[in-house]
Amino acid sequence: MDRREIAALLAYIGRLDPRSIRTDAGEARDQIAQWHELLSDVPLTTVHGWDAREAIRDHVLDSPYPLLPVDIARKWRAHRRDRLGRHTDPTPSADPDDPAAWRAELFATRHAVATGAAAPSSHRQITNGGPHPDIAARLAAIGSCVPPAARAELAPYRPMRATREAAVAAGRPDALSVPCQWCHAGKGEPCRTRRVGPDGRSRGNVPRTVPHPTRVDLAAAELAQHTAA
Repeated sequence: MDRREIAALLAYIGRLDPRSIRTDAGEARDQIAQWHELLSDVPLTTVHGWDAREAIRDHVLDSPYPLLPVDIARKWRAHRRDRLGRHTDPTPSADPDDPAAWRAELFATRHAVATGAAAPSSHRQITNGGPHPDIAARLAAIGSCVPPAARAELAPYRPMRATREAAVAAGRPDALSVPCQWCHAGKGEPCRTRRVGPDGRSRGNVPRTVPHPTRVDLAAAELAQHTAA
């Protein structure tokens, strides 16, 4: 706060607690100088969550003692510590190979949170705000979130996914993109081989490596319909 804000703050305090009023001009100047010395780095208000007048009202309501400038300074420091304690550093957009720019962006973000210019970024908000600005460009360059080399390494461990991707790449229908009308498997789920016992009840529900022909035909019909459209 500057000296004008300090003077306005003291006038506000005087309305709530007349004991702080100084009628002598010299005493008033000394009071403003003392308060400015202790509160020069404390903002009067911030965009997110801090108002010195609320701290003054709380003190007048909770304490029988006259308000001192250190009471406001301590409340501001506690408020700042709480904000930084709830903040999780988001990944900077700067190049990680440029440590100076990386640290500068982290410092600027923390400073904005500490001074109330920005809201804390918590773990629960890590997916808010949409993707990083350069995500779209990266996806356009590599075509997928999973690079081709990593996809090839993972293929033996997820054969069903690899089969579906190979079918789409070859222009064939992806049978698992539609539900199966024979075994009632949902989209993305493998078909099931069900054995029926003499009593009419199902005795088995084993996943099939090959989808039912009716499911393949349905996927082919939908693919042809989309292609024609």
